[in-house]
Amino acid sequence: MKSAVIVFPGSNRDRDMIAALSSVSGRAPAVVWHKDTELPDVDLIVVPGGFSYGDYLRSGAIAARSPIMETVRERAAQGVVVLGVCNGFQILTEAGLLPGVLMRNASLRFVCRTVKLEIVNATTRFTKGYRAGQVIDCPVAHHDGNYFVDPDTLKRLEDNDQIAFRYAHNTNPNGSLRDIAGVLNAQKTVLGLMPHPENLIESAHGGVDGRPLFSAMLQQVA
Repeated sequence: MKSAVIVFPGSNRDRDMIAALSSVSGRAPAVVWHKDTELPDVDLIVVPGGFSYGDYLRSGAIAARSPIMETVRERAAQGVVVLGVCNGFQILTEAGLLPGVLMRNASLRFVCRTVKLEIVNATTRFTKGYRAGQVIDCPVAHHDGNYFVDPDTLKRLEDNDQIAFRYAHNTNPNGSLRDIAGVLNAQKTVLGLMPHPENLIESAHGGVDGRPLFSAMLQQVA
């Protein structure tokens, strides 16, 4: 699997993502700076977590307008798989690649802990390593993870199986609508989620519940 990780000023989970992709695929991803306008020929583009541009204006709002994101949009339209985690999820919504918005946590506090995630749709190239209804551990670390969409969009997401993950067992850390933790685009080629699966891929990290997501992507694009 050939992959690329986009890096913005304020990214701080890019190295974690690079380590995860290297561990699972056996191949280090290309690292692409946000001011670049070209991407190598890759199977997967990852927008990692962090605090791009210090979360000024809105989380992800400035990063979504970086030069590289136009190329990401073009590749996504061609069917290239795109994954956005935490700030990456925020950037993908701001860039129009995913529906909805990520608002301030309901508690108005930054949260950093492990939550429970339910696998809602296990048929996608991202989630085939899990079972529908399976509950896994996954860490979160964010201040603006409160996912919201209007009622019509919510119905469309649910009818089209675009909800990939929900917070389970009353562990919703941010007040997200219907406990939504991760959503897909209509074609199921773009995934955004607030939790950090890249931080649970080695037993030394406390578990490997995040590893099947990366393994599934590797198998689907191999």
